[in-house]
Amino acid sequence: MGEIRNFRSGSHDDPPPNGRMSRRLAAIIVGDIASYSRLMQADEEGTHVRVKRIERDLIEPSIVEHHGSLVKTTGDGFIAIFDSPVEAVRCSIVIQQNLIGRNASLAKESRIEYRIGVNLGDVIVEPDDVYGDGVNIATRIEGIAEPGQVYISGAIYEQIKHKVVCGYEALGDRKVKNITDPVRIYRVLPDADAVGRTRGRRENVLIFLLGLTLLVIASGVLWYLLMQPHSPGEQAAAPPLPVPAASPTSQSAQAEPGSSTQAPQTAPAASPSITAAPTTSPSPVPTQSTMSVQEPEMIAIRGGSFAMGSNDDPTERPVHQVAIKPFAIGKYPVTVQQWNECAAAKACAFTAVGKDDAPITNASWTDAQQYAAFLAQATKKSYRLPSEAEWEYAARGGTQTKYWWGDKLQPGMAGCKDCGDAAAEQPAKVGSFKPNPFGLYDMGGGVDQWVDDCWHKTYQGAPNDGSAWSGGDCSSHVLRSGSWKNDSRYVRPSNRDGYDTNVRYPTHGFRVALSP
Repeated sequence: MGEIRNFRSGSHDDPPPNGRMSRRLAAIIVGDIASYSRLMQADEEGTHVRVKRIERDLIEPSIVEHHGSLVKTTGDGFIAIFDSPVEAVRCSIVIQQNLIGRNASLAKESRIEYRIGVNLGDVIVEPDDVYGDGVNIATRIEGIAEPGQVYISGAIYEQIKHKVVCGYEALGDRKVKNITDPVRIYRVLPDADAVGRTRGRRENVLIFLLGLTLLVIASGVLWYLLMQPHSPGEQAAAPPLPVPAASPTSQSAQAEPGSSTQAPQTAPAASPSITAAPTTSPSPVPTQSTMSVQEPEMIAIRGGSFAMGSNDDPTERPVHQVAIKPFAIGKYPVTVQQWNECAAAKACAFTAVGKDDAPITNASWTDAQQYAAFLAQATKKSYRLPSEAEWEYAARGGTQTKYWWGDKLQPGMAGCKDCGDAAAEQPAKVGSFKPNPFGLYDMGGGVDQWVDDCWHKTYQGAPNDGSAWSGGDCSSHVLRSGSWKNDSRYVRPSNRDGYDTNVRYPTHGFRVALSP
């Protein structure tokens, strides 16, 4: 992961030797633990240990991962600066979403929750601190943020609004202490769909009231009809009935977030032989047995033996021989269209944005497992995530070179930051680059791909039968392939990394495997 850059290390951020102040434009993150005093009073030593563990295992590595510099920790918080506003916000999202997973099993009063504020401003840099209104505004924004939330300034929003996979809720201009001008504030919504749901709250209330009104009218008309006396053999002519309104639950489940919903239309005249009240139960959610499921195109892989790992990185050692049983693996990573079939069936947690033939992104390991389970149930086949050994065996395509095409980087072979194409904000559609010798596309570059294994820092003790390595701490799982945001060393078949199991990140996707 590298080492934390800070302001005591003699980095380029130190003041120049002539004594003049060093200034720079930076994205500033200020984080602070909510209810820190209460937590310390309840368990001083335990809280201190937990905070230091979070700083060591989450905050510092996340800052490094997003190319930032840790300025200082403050006991109950931290300050960091970044050259890129995009990376600063992504880092903030990763920290907050990771903490959700860490806090899930804890009682609310025992949870460590951070408030995070992010601002873009000109700062004065000194060896062990930063100063200026840019920092002060970030601090004030953090102070009004809710626990577990990321609030950003308008200056940050203008830089990232089309570049980060998330939504935003405008909170208006706020007057903050010791700052002359009001500051425009936005709340970051890590789930991009949430922005539509936020905007749609008022419409949902109106839909509910309209549905309730129509239900009352329909019930009254039906009661009137049933109570009318009739001569023997005579049927009363019923006036036209409005179409019974769907329940609010049904409407909100079927309408797209933020979309407008028309009022129900009047139906043709009802049959005079009505004998039962119209139902108002929600429309049935499409089940996996009735859904049209687009199965991923699979490539059958023969079993065999290969040398797994490399000496290029400590995490890839020791190189060890692994026997692989026959299996099948997706020809491409799972696409947005395939994922959204799962979302439409209410079996996956969110609706993905992007073109249908783009790879799914911003998926956690848990999300990937949900999709595999959906596919297995819908098709009655044994779909799953590949093991790490299966993935590397398939990615190598029968080769043992640095890349599947040879030992030197070649343009046009993979989608990565320095693979020969201009930098992109999104991954290319699946299958945009040449397949490897097994006929598999994007086994290196494109999107990071989850596999089934829990994360281990080395291969010491790894299974040699091709099965997933499930022992140890499974709060993190293994990622393979590298992404369009990484450089070429990440697209090597042997490259591996670990990431938090329940945390979504914009470059993370997956492909599925199938047992015979």
